[in-house]
Amino acid sequence: MNRLWSRVGIRVASVGLLVAGVIGGVYLGKDQEVQAQGAPQVNVVAQVDVAEMQLLKERHSRHAAARAYQRKAEDEAATKAAAEAKAAAVKARTAEKKLIEKKVAEKKAEEAKKAESSSSGSGATVPYTGDIPASCDEYSGNRATGCALMLNAGFKIDQFPCLDKLWKKESGWNHKAANPSSGAYGIPQSLPGSKMASEGSDWKSNPATQIKWGLGYIKGRYNTPCNAWSHSQNTGWY
Repeated sequence: MNRLWSRVGIRVASVGLLVAGVIGGVYLGKDQEVQAQGAPQVNVVAQVDVAEMQLLKERHSRHAAARAYQRKAEDEAATKAAAEAKAAAVKARTAEKKLIEKKVAEKKAEEAKKAESSSSGSGATVPYTGDIPASCDEYSGNRATGCALMLNAGFKIDQFPCLDKLWKKESGWNHKAANPSSGAYGIPQSLPGSKMASEGSDWKSNPATQIKWGLGYIKGRYNTPCNAWSHSQNTGWY
């Protein structure tokens, strides 16, 4: 009997171990299945994280590009504003310079007008304080002719030093003197030279014709050669 129970006990134990192994295998298989099911979920989460990071990078890149474009636009606007300000300043300086030049020219014209009015309008004779020649014999050439014609025109000998200086300055007493820029011609530098035709058709070559016209011009505008010389000294012309 003892041997029979012993055999029965061994068999029961063996069956128990077999059942336990089967149960353990079942649980082990379920655990592997659970792990296998959980792996795709982990991969999905990882993929979502990567997508979010990529999206964040793209947003950051767009923001950086927008800031760079804004800075470029601001720099261009500042450069344009600076150029416009510089151009406006140059324009203002040019206008101011022209205004100053205009005022200076107007002032000179006014002073010349006053000088002309004081020397010719009043009719006062400007006295000559230098040496007065005794006669026209002290001169030669066109100057001697000029001195004689001046006396014939009614002026006194004391006026000739003024006439001499005046026409020395204008032409050097050269009856062929021509100013290429203004067109003035002859001893008195008539402008234009054709005005002297009123004294003769030979005005281009005859110094006497030119001198007669010049003396008439001086008498009608300045009264005397000394008045004409004074005006020339003040303004540079007569």
